[in-house]
Amino acid sequence: MSKCAAIQMASSPNVGSNLLEAGKLIAEAAKAGAKLITLPENFALMGEHELDKVKVREQDGEGPIQTFLSETAKKHAVWLIGGSVPLAATDDHKVRAACLIYNDKGERVARYDKVHLFDVSVPDTNEEYRESDSIDSGVEPLVIDTPFGRLGIAICYDLRFPEFFRKMQEQGVEIVVVPSAFTAETGAAHWEVLLRARAIENLCYIIAPNQGGFHVNGRKTFGHSMVVDPWGIVLDCYKTGAGFVSAEVDIERLEKVRASFPVLNHRRFFCQ
Repeated sequence: MSKCAAIQMASSPNVGSNLLEAGKLIAEAAKAGAKLITLPENFALMGEHELDKVKVREQDGEGPIQTFLSETAKKHAVWLIGGSVPLAATDDHKVRAACLIYNDKGERVARYDKVHLFDVSVPDTNEEYRESDSIDSGVEPLVIDTPFGRLGIAICYDLRFPEFFRKMQEQGVEIVVVPSAFTAETGAAHWEVLLRARAIENLCYIIAPNQGGFHVNGRKTFGHSMVVDPWGIVLDCYKTGAGFVSAEVDIERLEKVRASFPVLNHRRFFCQ
């Protein structure tokens, strides 16, 4: 078994202060014994305007946010998953929302670019979001081998697409990390039920670090970062504000659940 942790933040428009806060929380989670630590979506910047992320975008492989992730992972000897980082896109007016994975030596081992972009009007509110105005979408899921198990990434809005998780499951995923910035309205309605559903459907662990609190741009995020086991049981949850949740990931238990309840082998329709 390995202990994992999901960091919850209420990030601001100031990259420097957000990195300081993230560093503090990572240190606390590492001290508590976590070997796999995950950050929420937009951990380094929740801008006042949608295009603010373009102003701080980094070239792939260099920049203060990426340096922070690498050095922090090495410092604490942990695997660190950097929720989403604004990296350069081919369009100078957009970014790629990239989740970067670093091993315990501070080496970057994988990158996933957010596939599904949050272009919605939230029902019964005046909230509207158009991520495609500032983000270029990725095209492929990511599943990699880690010391903790086969690990995949889904960023926030990706959570609403069960076929996306099925693609990862077909690649043997055992743990899915879901860095998010769920709004208060959509989170209250759907966050826990979607996380538990994805865990149950795929008989996998879900580690879900979320933004949780009030932001300078007037947005309120739902929080309730959590870890869910393959049976859909919430192992830990942190409701609001900055902090973290932690729990053991037990791949032997996952294998036993899959063996005794072989729903994945009973499927009759498959993703193309």
